[in-house]
Amino acid sequence: MSPLLTALVALASLATIIIAALAVPSWVAASQIIRRRMPDSPSDPATLGLDYEPVNFPSLDGLRLGGWLIPGSQPIRGTVIFCHGHAGSLDPDLKYVPAFHQRGFNVLQFDFRAHGRSEGQHVSMGYYERLDLLGAVDFLQERGIEQAGVLGFSMGGAVAISTAAQCPAIAAVVSDGGFARIQPTLQAGLKQRGIPLWLASLLTPWTVRITGWHLNCDLAEADPLRWVHQISPRPVLFVHGGRDIYVPLTEIESLHAEAGNPKALWIVQEAEHRQVDEARPEEYLARVLGFFERWLVKGGAE
Repeated sequence: MSPLLTALVALASLATIIIAALAVPSWVAASQIIRRRMPDSPSDPATLGLDYEPVNFPSLDGLRLGGWLIPGSQPIRGTVIFCHGHAGSLDPDLKYVPAFHQRGFNVLQFDFRAHGRSEGQHVSMGYYERLDLLGAVDFLQERGIEQAGVLGFSMGGAVAISTAAQCPAIAAVVSDGGFARIQPTLQAGLKQRGIPLWLASLLTPWTVRITGWHLNCDLAEADPLRWVHQISPRPVLFVHGGRDIYVPLTEIESLHAEAGNPKALWIVQEAEHRQVDEARPEEYLARVLGFFERWLVKGGAE
């Protein structure tokens, strides 16, 4: 074998090793991201003294989604859909409902696909979950509720933004800890699992591609940063922790800058990911409920 051919074979072998070294852990990471999630500890609105209706409705692609419709106290002032975060289920977010109930808001809670009470085996980190939120909007409209606000947590915040851009029936959005782009978020997640930053930055593009290949979609197509400008003139409130390890401040600031008016950004510097409500519990409810009271109930009137 000639020296040139030997060198080419060696390079090809090295390239194969490098590809395998990146593809295998990326495949493992992708499998973890998309797998069906175990639900959180079960809750029941009745334990909080709330009347509710167990509901079941289809996502736009036919998967059955389970949840609760919890009526507000009279007079009803509006309806807010809660969108939970990645992993777990709707149950932990029930703690916010009594305050909404007292202020006259109906609340629709549901589990995204592959979570909790809902069908499905794969999580898509926001891509197909948009169909779930649209299914929730359709369900409410069948009940005569023509528009609703959305309160989204983490992944649910990202879904709320990208869905609202295409759904005029979503009249106001609060995104609590929602990411701007999937790739930096997954990279941060790999880093938090002990993978060095340099390696996480190499693995993440592969992980995104493999996940998209498995789910037959382009995950980045649902990035909120691509869609947020289309929500205006409907309002958006971004809630974010200054110590968020998954969504850096630069990401949320870019998302806020891209959004049209009306918009607001509330950063609590001492809070970590999705912990603004724990750092400032009274202010959190006051700001979120005040936002919906202004924009959902009054349509922005002073």
